[in-house]
Amino acid sequence: MFGLRQDTSLEGLLRLGGIALGGAVTALVPLTFPPDGGPTAFDRAIGTPIHAALDTRPGIYQALVIPSDAYILVPLLLLAGAWFGYRGNWRRAAIMVAVPELAAGLNAVLWKPLWDRQLHDYLAYPSGHTVHLVAIATTFIVLVDSVRARLSTLAVAVLALLAAAVGMIGLDYHLPTDIIGGAAVAIAMVLALCWAAQLLIDNPNTEADEPQALGAGRERW
Repeated sequence: MFGLRQDTSLEGLLRLGGIALGGAVTALVPLTFPPDGGPTAFDRAIGTPIHAALDTRPGIYQALVIPSDAYILVPLLLLAGAWFGYRGNWRRAAIMVAVPELAAGLNAVLWKPLWDRQLHDYLAYPSGHTVHLVAIATTFIVLVDSVRARLSTLAVAVLALLAAAVGMIGLDYHLPTDIIGGAAVAIAMVLALCWAAQLLIDNPNTEADEPQALGAGRERW
């Protein structure tokens, strides 16, 4: 999927479309920000009903934000990498661990300073918690072969992101546009980084490191 084997034309178009769409959303959302980087009309439209409904029960926010916390995401990332390793897919295992962390790092050192949206005492756009969550889910979806596993991961990730988004908005960690930008840039970065990994592995100077006995017809990954 999306370039983790010899691409079909459709897979290549989907990958390029995902990168382009994610990058475009990430770049266009800041055009809606007011000069001081504060909340947009969209942010207020989403945030106001959340605060009205749940501010009297702040413990709900704390519970909802848990899926975006590092102490949940990092073990999940390592478990996903270990799962690929257990199956003998060492390249996929390495990429599973490396790509989401690289995406989170790039967000912190490149994209946040580029848009420089201040919230409290930190840069808020794109949301780093969102990038980490979405990058882990997207990388797994790209790497795994099973359609059922992809769809299940997508469903769980969407629910987790929606819950975490309500929690982050309610706790005033992020504005809704921060979260949208985080999801968009995470998808774009993961697809681009996995594409770069494919190009590296497809290099004729790269030696294969996976046992051939693991199954005839397996992708080069």
